[in-house]
Amino acid sequence: MSDSKYVLGLDYGTDSVRAVLVDTATGTEVSSHVFYYPRWSKGMYCDARVNRFRQHPLDYLEGLEGAVKGALASGPKGAASKVAGISVDTTGSTPVAVDKQGVALALRPEFAENPNGMFILWKDHTAIAEAAEINRHAKEWGGEDFTRYSGGVYSSEWFWSKILHTLREDEAVRDAAWSWVEHCDWIPAVLTGVTDPAAMKRSRCAAGHKAMWNELWDGLPDETFLASLDPLLAGLRERLYRETHTADLKAGGLSDEWAGRLGLRPGIAVGVGAFDAHMGAVGGEIAPYSLVKIIGTSTCDVLLAPSDELGDTLVKGICGQVDGSVLPGMIGLEAGQSAFGDIYAWFKQLLLWPLTLLGEQPGLDADAAAALEQTLADRLIPALSEAAAAIPPGETAELAVDWHNGRRTPFANQALKGALCGLNLGSDAPRIFRALVEATAYGARLIVERFREEGVPIKEVIAIGGVPKKAPFVMQVLADVLDMDIKVAKSEQTVALGAAMFAATAAGLFPSVMEAQKAMGSGFDTVYSPDPASAARYRVLFEKYRHVGDFIENNLTE
Repeated sequence: MSDSKYVLGLDYGTDSVRAVLVDTATGTEVSSHVFYYPRWSKGMYCDARVNRFRQHPLDYLEGLEGAVKGALASGPKGAASKVAGISVDTTGSTPVAVDKQGVALALRPEFAENPNGMFILWKDHTAIAEAAEINRHAKEWGGEDFTRYSGGVYSSEWFWSKILHTLREDEAVRDAAWSWVEHCDWIPAVLTGVTDPAAMKRSRCAAGHKAMWNELWDGLPDETFLASLDPLLAGLRERLYRETHTADLKAGGLSDEWAGRLGLRPGIAVGVGAFDAHMGAVGGEIAPYSLVKIIGTSTCDVLLAPSDELGDTLVKGICGQVDGSVLPGMIGLEAGQSAFGDIYAWFKQLLLWPLTLLGEQPGLDADAAAALEQTLADRLIPALSEAAAAIPPGETAELAVDWHNGRRTPFANQALKGALCGLNLGSDAPRIFRALVEATAYGARLIVERFREEGVPIKEVIAIGGVPKKAPFVMQVLADVLDMDIKVAKSEQTVALGAAMFAATAAGLFPSVMEAQKAMGSGFDTVYSPDPASAARYRVLFEKYRHVGDFIENNLTE
């Protein structure tokens, strides 16, 4: 390790892809670059009114090239020749229909503008009805309950729900789709040139958490189960996969084509892909019984447990427990919230709506109006946070429920809606904002309580992502509500750093991911500790949140 060797970690998020160039000897992030998806940023192919969120594969391919070239350009001279490997994490479940060659349908001319031929983003909830059918069928068909390692509840955010909905909705896609591929599997396949759906290496993380894959039933759910759920699924299982692979393994070597496009050496290691939360947990230095919260537009919570200690425990209501989904040889348990930062963004847009009228004012310069709107947009959340922080917990009666995008955990239910209650004529924007922040913290506590109720301990909480880095008010409320210290990872790009750790392992620079984690970890730079008085008040307010949530679920669910 005396000569500098670098690896690239690629983190495909909801809005952008970021590439981080990391020195494997020290874990130093020597350069990085963020590429924002151009089509997604324009709102193309999405319709929030019907919960449809799609991303064009060209955004991903252009982002791959732009992010990697940008990171190399801002890195040390000659760094490209010293890159030993590259690994990728993505959001999920984000599947796409592909043809026999593994080409995403939207890359074919006839599907170029068809949202059903694009990647179905994790937050797409068009398949709520299909998820409900899968849950009923799993309990009633007379055989194995294939949801039992997925928390017992299958979600509309996941693989099979989205596939079934698309097959039912779009005959042209149904006829052209040979197989389906997760985003985290497709990018490594593209990089290695092994795009044949039957030959590409599939992620253990994605398959186990989102597609009901398990060794106990020889892989994916039984053909009889799928065909009896809907004949449209008949025969698909054999065109998908049987084997899955952990992310410490090599998917293949970088192809000549993509080596040329990226400016890297052909043949360098390309690691098996995984989901952002799971690689991010490794970048955040997860250890047994650490709860790593990846907090951004939504949250994904990852807990690690030794398989011999977890034993036969099945945690109900979470997003799955999978052997090797985080670190080989251990059980990765996943939970999360369908909206976190997205709720603050919603409230921000709500308050900013009157500014859309500025352009209609006679005599007002359009550039000046746009500049004013941007200034207010930039200042709004920090100003609300400052004002809300001055309001003691429980001083006013405003209470929110954070199900604006449904509920992921515990017990996924995307049909649920958010709520505001306890309003009066004195309820102003800071008080409502505080209620929304508290609601997201209560949602986080529900997850902690779910693990504890099943006998799974949580020894520490680690936070990574955008919110922990830029929202101290939110993080303090979260620490108070959880009544636990929260350590914030030092790295600005912890998820991409986790991908880099896997890349270094796949390239053979470390014997295990744990060794890569020790050498390349960035440590922590902030700890939020609970205020005892606030934590006591929140124990009472949390119970009120639970009661209001129960009422909504029992009486107001669509």
